[in-house]
Amino acid sequence: MQSVYAVLQSKSDNLVKEEKYLKFSIQKATDLYVLQLLLLVEVKNLALEHLEIKKKNFLATSDDKDPNLKFVNNSVIAAIENSESIKDYAIKYNLKNWKNDREYVRVIWDAIQESDDYKNYLSTREYSFNEDKSFIVSLFKSIIAPNEKLYDYYESINLGWVDDYPLVNTLILKSIKQLKSSKTLELKGLEIKEDDQEFLIDLFRKTILHQAEYTDDIDDKTPNWDTDRIAEIDLILIKMAITEFLYFPSIPTKVTINEYIEIAKDYSTAKSSYFINGVLDKILKDYKKSERLNKIGRGLL
Repeated sequence: MQSVYAVLQSKSDNLVKEEKYLKFSIQKATDLYVLQLLLLVEVKNLALEHLEIKKKNFLATSDDKDPNLKFVNNSVIAAIENSESIKDYAIKYNLKNWKNDREYVRVIWDAIQESDDYKNYLSTREYSFNEDKSFIVSLFKSIIAPNEKLYDYYESINLGWVDDYPLVNTLILKSIKQLKSSKTLELKGLEIKEDDQEFLIDLFRKTILHQAEYTDDIDDKTPNWDTDRIAEIDLILIKMAITEFLYFPSIPTKVTINEYIEIAKDYSTAKSSYFINGVLDKILKDYKKSERLNKIGRGLL
């Protein structure tokens, strides 16, 4: 959607260049995912440094000399730190953000120390994988994901991450919740398969190449609307859905409509989902009558 919008706004006809950027954007979303996970590891490392400094303090207390290591030994953070796929990815794409911009690690660490979740977590020295996991989930939800300084930092690096941020955080929480004891957190579930990439590029290319052809169909189903008055994102989503109707025979039409309604809820106006649903429903009925659909398999219409 974003790539189609960018092309139509710029009036660019260099599809090869835009397709490369689309692939690049997909990879950058994985960068953000890995950085958010590595942030937990770097916070743990900073916490460990503080414990070591306190131990060596001339006025160290008994608690300083024998600190509670529950946080620095958290099994979920260890599962991230010991993940070979995360290590390899960080090296491959040179993700050194938390070494170069360590002040953001400190911002998160300071917020963690002040939280009730952290204080309650360290109220005992008993270790439990489920408690470790529940603590990290709560920590991520209440401190890391909503942190405005961290959000602004990511935005300053890559504007596209503004849209990726909620999805990436949701995926991270899902990955942590599904993590099993004695397992490492791997990136396998995030890898974009070759056929998925082909689908993305194909949808992008066909939408751009045929979008002008869809204008009459849309105008016919919105007689009380001047096309210029329809939100640009709504038009793009409708055109992408029409592309799936006509050029992707294996995708059920109900799935297409539901997907674009959900996207509209996140990216367009409050009433857009109802508008898009109505337009697509009318267009679909017309395509069925004129036998323009070419869906394969049962139940796909």
